[in-house]
Amino acid sequence: MRSNYCTELDSGDIGKIVDVCGWVNSYRDHGGVIFIDLRDRSGLIQLVCDPKHSQEAYTIANSVRDEFVLRAHGKIRARGKDLINPKLKTGEIEVVVENLIVENPSKPLPFVIGDKNVSEETRLKYRFLDLRTNENFNKFFTRSKAAIAARNALDRLGFVEVETPILTRATPEGARDYLVPSRVYNGQFYALPQSPQLFKQLLMCSGFDKYFQIARCFRDEDLRADRQPEFTQIDIEMSFCDQKDVMKVGEAVLKDIFKSCGKDIKTPFRVMQYKDAMENYGSDKPDLRFGMKFIDVADIFEKSSNEIFANIAKDKKKNRVKAIKVEGGDLKFSKRQMQRFEEYVRKFGAQGLAFIQVKEEGLKGPLVKFFEKSEIDELVKRCELKVGDVVFFGAGKKKIVLDYMGRFRIFLANELELINPDALEFLWVVDFPMFEQNEDGTYSAMHHPFTMPNNVDEPDIEEITSIAYDVVLNGIELGGGSIRIHKEDIQEKVFKLLKIEPAEQREKFGFLLDALSFGAPPHGGIAIGFDRLMMLVTGSSSIRDVIAFPKTQRAQCLLTKAPSGISNEQLRELGLKINKKEQK
Repeated sequence: MRSNYCTELDSGDIGKIVDVCGWVNSYRDHGGVIFIDLRDRSGLIQLVCDPKHSQEAYTIANSVRDEFVLRAHGKIRARGKDLINPKLKTGEIEVVVENLIVENPSKPLPFVIGDKNVSEETRLKYRFLDLRTNENFNKFFTRSKAAIAARNALDRLGFVEVETPILTRATPEGARDYLVPSRVYNGQFYALPQSPQLFKQLLMCSGFDKYFQIARCFRDEDLRADRQPEFTQIDIEMSFCDQKDVMKVGEAVLKDIFKSCGKDIKTPFRVMQYKDAMENYGSDKPDLRFGMKFIDVADIFEKSSNEIFANIAKDKKKNRVKAIKVEGGDLKFSKRQMQRFEEYVRKFGAQGLAFIQVKEEGLKGPLVKFFEKSEIDELVKRCELKVGDVVFFGAGKKKIVLDYMGRFRIFLANELELINPDALEFLWVVDFPMFEQNEDGTYSAMHHPFTMPNNVDEPDIEEITSIAYDVVLNGIELGGGSIRIHKEDIQEKVFKLLKIEPAEQREKFGFLLDALSFGAPPHGGIAIGFDRLMMLVTGSSSIRDVIAFPKTQRAQCLLTKAPSGISNEQLRELGLKINKKEQK
């Protein structure tokens, strides 16, 4: 039907007879000659419908409108020198149409293709139209190349691609499961996998040695701006390995993915302990494209004459006092901006935001009066303060302070335009806590209960760390993994700490415990979030931009109107009855 895609043609094809197909991008009638910009997935080419060459083609062209589907047969010729369009790849040539066929007309569109001002709701409702832009196609072309690069890299490294079940059983992995009722076994349910975690461990027990899968995963999580109920991850597991082995594989895969997308990245990546990331940046996924590292000033504040600050600083286990220095900040920030900063941190639990300005005449701020000269001198020395600088202080409970100061650091960087959008700063964060405390005082696994602990016999449960690692890019977590527990006695200790009783262990994980008891090898792996990765690679603002048919922030598909109700007949077959929640 077509001889060439539109942008495959150039000045070297002048005189060639071609067949091109696509959509009408724009239409112009210039004094009895009609010009059509024809668009296919590759880009645009100009069609010329001149009655001198073909009256029939001209007559048909006179009836077409935007987004009509056309086939055109004609000859390539050079544009006049004054008519060359340097913005187009095909700007030096045009097709003189001899035969034009309307394959399909189009109704008037609900919005102009490519209009950036159209609401996301409208674009998702008509996603098939939204995807017609070359910009959107190129994102998915890039995604395809990245997936192929990942597969090729893992094949080169000796990994075997294996598909694991989509219909499985519910296991505790941190989020709610999507459940699928069984028609054959009334009252029983499958669960869609949150990850292939258990199955890939079983494959290691089966001697497969190296597994991978570009896997679909499902999590019924609380709604957030940039989260999808179904997503894709590059899932990797390997035997007889340690943390460094897995990280090396992860770096090799990411390097090949970025290379396929025209970007060269340097390996090995930086490595940072979880504790250092939190204490220095207030985040387990710090953005290292700029500085403003936290400065610990608890010992100085402990000597303060202000009892509130002094008491906070004394309890170094539960509380934190952190400083952020902004070079030249006193010269950049207005009084109104400084007030806005305090309003910002208060949203995240801060009681206030203290600061000191460095003036020619000395330090200025409400805190200065609470310190002796020796403490002031130590503060100046430790923060390396110079005239024109401003330093902000956060004090209070550890978790709250690290959180709002970490957010504030990013906020300041954006205010000061310190972040280079083209920079790629990769980082491994390692040695995560094994457990985290819930609101009710109980503990749960920070990653999952199959993660190998570093020090499982440590009496203080909060001091137990795990052989777990996250890969971070520009302050966004790309993926994470761990070395798994392969010994039954260690797994039992972890279950005991989590207060999972033997009966519950057998009920939920019996098949895994059995596998561990029959000669399980040391093994570990990593999962890289493919959607999030492609968002960063393509410079998109949301993961919805790199998913062909995404859900909204409310987990709805506006195109197909899913989720939807089902018939009473289907409910009866499944042995289900709907109890509708009362509207509050």
